[in-house]
Amino acid sequence: MARGLNGSANGTGHWPTDLEGVEAHTPGKSTNLPPAIAAVLPAIVGLKTTIPEDRRSAQTLGSEREGHGIVIDDSGLIVTIGYLIMEADTVTITDIEGNEWPAHIVGYDYESGFGLVRADEPLPVTPLRFGDSDTLALRSEAVVVGYGGEKATLKVKVASRREFAGYWEYLLEKAIFTVPAYPLWGGSALVGADGALLGVGSLLVQEALGPGAAAFPGNMYVPINRLKPIFAELVANGRLSTPPRPWLGIYTVEHMGQLVVGGISDGGPADRAGLQRGDILHALNDEVLDDVADFYRKLWGSGAAGTTIRLRMERDNDAFEVAVRSGDRSRYHKYGSD
Repeated sequence: MARGLNGSANGTGHWPTDLEGVEAHTPGKSTNLPPAIAAVLPAIVGLKTTIPEDRRSAQTLGSEREGHGIVIDDSGLIVTIGYLIMEADTVTITDIEGNEWPAHIVGYDYESGFGLVRADEPLPVTPLRFGDSDTLALRSEAVVVGYGGEKATLKVKVASRREFAGYWEYLLEKAIFTVPAYPLWGGSALVGADGALLGVGSLLVQEALGPGAAAFPGNMYVPINRLKPIFAELVANGRLSTPPRPWLGIYTVEHMGQLVVGGISDGGPADRAGLQRGDILHALNDEVLDDVADFYRKLWGSGAAGTTIRLRMERDNDAFEVAVRSGDRSRYHKYGSD
């Protein structure tokens, strides 16, 4: 399991042993779940990927990843969280009865974090429909559904709805934070009482209640409404046609009121420019940086990928400036036979 610099962790890894071998409860059999929730169980599938060892994400996310996928149409289209499929060369789906199905990557959107795969054959399940994630407010109730039947479900509450800034140059508005924590969150489904899909599992976090509150573990879900405006284009083309954002390859964390370089992507723009772990970020193009989210907004507002970014930095109490030619994150990773 890959753990984030801010204490968050993504859901790659292996299914917990207490979920393995669970007898799946399908609609029509004895179950304690509400009918609308029981009906969606077959649409949540297991998802396994293998990633060549020489691909960059294998070093941080592993060369074998497991999580969940959510069937969303009759042809076998499945939505999951993107890091499970990043740079994968094989994708395998496991249905609720334990049958395995080969699948292939359809698309991946770095900005939202959503990934799409399609089983090579239609799956004999009723797909989930999209709900309205904007209806989820503080203390709203929902159910997390993962691969494994009734015992892979968990009733949760919304602990907060807020902006989330990930250290890997990722910013999400209206992220959904739920408690209690679900043990294997990657690609799991956040489902409303009516059985509609409201979010896709992304992270384990320690600050689910929000900044300033006591540490409390929970999960972060990407709202399904974030997928709706890009869904058709992602299915058709595999990526969006909008110009890619400038990417620096910096893992940024906030420490004692400062923005600190917590890590650098090997071979990325910041690495080529000579930045180092422990460097402190002060300004971008002469604009002072307030926090991680402010850094990203200023970076992405500077132009498209390829534009040169001027950073004012500090290292060992010495100030310096560096020009970094930004890159396109999607070109940094390989897919298929690249």
